[in-house]
Amino acid sequence: MFKFSIIISLLSLSFSEPFNGLTLITSTNNNNGNSTMDFSHLIDNDGNILNEWRHDTPPTSIAYLAPDSILYVPCKKNNSTNNTLRQPIGGRFKKMDWDGNILWDFSLPEEICTPHHDIAILPNGNILAICSEVRTPQEVASKGKIVINPNVPLTLDMIIEIMPIGEDNAEIVWEWRFWDRLIQNIDPDLDNFNSISNNPQQLDINCLADLTGFTMYDWNHCNSISYNKDLKQIILSSRHMNEIYIIEHTDSNTDAAGSIGGVYNKGGDFLYRWGNPRNYGMNASQKLFNPHGVNWIESNSPGEGNILVFNNDFFADSLSAVVEITPPINDFGDYLFDNIYGPETFYWSYQSNFYSAVQSGAYRLPNGNTLITSSRDRNIFEITTSNSIAWVYNGPLETARALKYPINYFTDDMLIGDFNNDSLLNVLDVVILVNNILYNNSEQTYDLNNDQISNVIDIVILVNLIL
Repeated sequence: MFKFSIIISLLSLSFSEPFNGLTLITSTNNNNGNSTMDFSHLIDNDGNILNEWRHDTPPTSIAYLAPDSILYVPCKKNNSTNNTLRQPIGGRFKKMDWDGNILWDFSLPEEICTPHHDIAILPNGNILAICSEVRTPQEVASKGKIVINPNVPLTLDMIIEIMPIGEDNAEIVWEWRFWDRLIQNIDPDLDNFNSISNNPQQLDINCLADLTGFTMYDWNHCNSISYNKDLKQIILSSRHMNEIYIIEHTDSNTDAAGSIGGVYNKGGDFLYRWGNPRNYGMNASQKLFNPHGVNWIESNSPGEGNILVFNNDFFADSLSAVVEITPPINDFGDYLFDNIYGPETFYWSYQSNFYSAVQSGAYRLPNGNTLITSSRDRNIFEITTSNSIAWVYNGPLETARALKYPINYFTDDMLIGDFNNDSLLNVLDVVILVNNILYNNSEQTYDLNNDQISNVIDIVILVNLIL
């Protein structure tokens, strides 16, 4: 199996210990069709490749590992570099096992919508995918848009839920659209006429009215999606709106298209939005600038329930930042609105000498460290609670975002290095591995770094996993 040389720097500073986990790095759609660079790598803290998945078409964003070791990958349908929307265009979805075998391979028909950027994996194995749909100038005019190029349609984003079926089929079981959220305050004769500032749960079709010509093809430019199973909510980041949005994952398409129904009785309306109050008519300061990589901090990590987002152009196109916010929520779980959606200040932020105009993101780890990906820099690093650098990755792949999983993330039968299948990693597994090496057993099970040989390097990997 072809391997890349990887340089890993571990900066061992006092109280700057990296989280003991496994980092998943997936090449993004930036290699101009060069399939030799289309990989997902799972590495340990020393940079050893514990597993590798090769992709025959470029991934459009990051891949995700499920606890059963299945890899979910959003991909392009082919190796074409043509991209009218100037964004990672996909349409193909794969599930791959630990050995790289494709278990499910589905391409969405173009007439439904155009998938792009990110996906989220639901607890039932279904997939949430960001898509775009095209509306004609005539349709846009019927919604009250005041700046219309008669030759240019408007492209809006939507979300679909894909239920895999068999080896190469799927069913779309749920849909949500920005198109159903549009209001305007220009034409009182239209059904969607309303006050913009009094209805922040909907989107003003005339915000960003200066976007004409080519940019009309990509009005929202949503670029990341995450799911909160406890709240039954979805969060999106929108680069062009400079906002994040939270909606309910309703039980029905009817509720998703309307403004009533669901747990929160708001249908598919925004439960929360943050980053640019001017989009809903409020003259308050903008907080987000071309954001990416939004996600909730999980319940097993410090800051649980808070939201992390990569603020790409926070310092005037020269430096990026990672920001953490605490959304205002009452005892009933409703997001509070007081003229604008708060908070007005960050709960926490981090900035150093990194900048990426595209992609990127951050994840809070269970030990309190934060894993940051500055995509265009090809820079992945982990910082501690005191903002010390604990771990740095320098490798050949530019990735949208890296993910780090705990050592015990996988189900028991997939615990890496558990050679005696007792659901533990300990000295007994080291003994088994050493005996395998001494007696020249070539069984692939003992080749932890997939270099086609069991040797002292595999022992080092196993010891690191135990420690």
